[in-house]
Amino acid sequence: MGIHFGVDYYPEHWPRERWETDAKLMQEMGVQVVRMAEFSWFKMEPKKGEFHFEWLEEAIALLAEHGIQTVLGTPTAAPPAWIIEENPEIQPIDTQGRVRRFGGRHHDCQSNPAYREHIRRFVTAMTKRFADHPAVIGWQIDNELGNSHGDLCMCDSCKSRYQQWLEKKYGTIEELNEAWGTAFWSQGYNSFSQIGTPLITAVGENPSAMLDWKCFCSDLIVDFAKWQADIIRENCPNHFITHNYMCFDDKVNYYDLGELLDFVSNDIYPAGNWQKQPHQPDAEMAASHDVIRSYKKQPFWMMEQQSNIAGWGTMGRAVNPGQMSAWAMQSVAHGADAVVFFRWRTCAVGTEQFWHGILGHSGKPGRVFEEAKALTHRFAPHMDAFEGTMPRPEVAIVHSFRQNYAFQVQPNHPDLWYVGHIHKYYKAFFDKKIPVDFVQDTDDLSKYKLVVAPLQYLMTPELEQHYIDYVANGGHLILTMRTGVKDANNICMTDRELPGKLGDICGIKIPEYDCLFHKECAVLFGKKEYKTEKWADIITLTGAKTLAEYTTSFYKETPAIAENKYEQGKVWYVGTEPSDELMADFVEYVVDSCDIKRLGTAPEGVELMTRENDGQTWLFVINHTNEEKVYKLNDTYKLLEGEREEYLKPYEVQLFVKNKYGR
Repeated sequence: MGIHFGVDYYPEHWPRERWETDAKLMQEMGVQVVRMAEFSWFKMEPKKGEFHFEWLEEAIALLAEHGIQTVLGTPTAAPPAWIIEENPEIQPIDTQGRVRRFGGRHHDCQSNPAYREHIRRFVTAMTKRFADHPAVIGWQIDNELGNSHGDLCMCDSCKSRYQQWLEKKYGTIEELNEAWGTAFWSQGYNSFSQIGTPLITAVGENPSAMLDWKCFCSDLIVDFAKWQADIIRENCPNHFITHNYMCFDDKVNYYDLGELLDFVSNDIYPAGNWQKQPHQPDAEMAASHDVIRSYKKQPFWMMEQQSNIAGWGTMGRAVNPGQMSAWAMQSVAHGADAVVFFRWRTCAVGTEQFWHGILGHSGKPGRVFEEAKALTHRFAPHMDAFEGTMPRPEVAIVHSFRQNYAFQVQPNHPDLWYVGHIHKYYKAFFDKKIPVDFVQDTDDLSKYKLVVAPLQYLMTPELEQHYIDYVANGGHLILTMRTGVKDANNICMTDRELPGKLGDICGIKIPEYDCLFHKECAVLFGKKEYKTEKWADIITLTGAKTLAEYTTSFYKETPAIAENKYEQGKVWYVGTEPSDELMADFVEYVVDSCDIKRLGTAPEGVELMTRENDGQTWLFVINHTNEEKVYKLNDTYKLLEGEREEYLKPYEVQLFVKNKYGR
């Protein structure tokens, strides 16, 4: 495609006489694409059936004169006031039964048939208008689906759709009662019509029902996106369709949503005002890029890449000189073929007045513009060469929306966070300069030397066998605490001790456990004592050997981490959440056991990452700190961009290449 750098542009926020200046500055910066119109429904349809696309056509044409192409967003995240007046029932209902009203965004029920008809009318008109426009190359459906809908929607339309979803899944109400365990607390149903949305209860919730609700909400959002994707594909068969994800956000299963899209996109803000301070986000952001790449197992776009201070009512910290470039190239290093900066110019009106862009409120180019310009001109030619390439890690981490949903329903420990637990394992590999893929639990695991499967709480016979086969055929597997606790319906297993059938490949059983709530715990690994937290499985060995043992509580001197050989492979079972120090040393041991390759050695804050095809490997070295750093590579590469090999200036990005015959 040859498109690598762009900006999110809102010409409707500025006078028409400014547009020419913007287009010229964008061309100077090296902008190749803009995203527009994803929040402009009222300007395009101020009254029902009265369409005004002329301003947008004019903006697209002007940008095209300066060599800039356009991605259009369907503006369905912000229906205008006249739609709310005509159909107030499309406003969503929260768990307390309150209407979430007009005045922000995402004030819509995605199941409501009246709203869907408004969407059909508008998206049909918009896509037909721009289907043959030579400067329009693709579409973004809606904006950040799931954003703001965490507590929504509980209306009668959603209730009806939920009842239909459940009847399709279970067939009979008797099957649902069995699957949900409704014998508890007299929760049985005589018909699907008795089942409501999960409005606030007097006390407690049915965990099986809540898991189904979360899965239903995800399916509803996928269906909502498909409603639009079908219209776009019918009218614009030559345009791509994407959607801007939000890293690990979980309202919608991004793997499922990705099946509708030609490629996925992402929005990322490493220095958002919601980030804890001080914050070094390099590992966390790298994990976010890797999981985005996993959703379709192909390169992606950054549709919103932070360029400046982020925040609504309060703001995050200023972006240091060079830091924006480091963030952008980190996205590229992990698989982004295009980086679109948010936003072109800081808006003077509305909620996002302090969400800063490439240009400030004055519209005059300054430090950030000059940095973006230098970045695009420096790296765009190289990106032509490795467009479409992917990293090829030897390590994979299993990531599951259903497991995440189950822990949201019952976290077991109040501080146990599924994604945070995954991040702990990821960071240990990241710090050792070892690339990682994320995979679904149903994916083919055979190409990986090592698979980490954290918190496999929900278990099925098929998944058990999948892991057993992987290990039997020579795979190396890490399993963790809370494995095999529940079945697919979120009901506790009763046929054998934890971790169920996987105990055979782990060489253990777990008759007891301890929730470390307001309780300290420690383990001995090697000759060193480490702290652990949140959980302690009390492990009995049935063939495994002890790798680490507890040094506290009544289970002192019992295994905390077990290692077991099984047929051609090996399994490690980690019965607690390790501290960062223990995680680093344990992963070091595992990496050596599996002969996992490292890209090099470098201090904290320096990232190494590769993209590859069958003939060449591109290596990125990124300094995420404001200090000079040194590093050493474990292979021989040719330096393409950078001043001095093995030395980095603050926030410097270096690019290397190696072909299959060496340098």
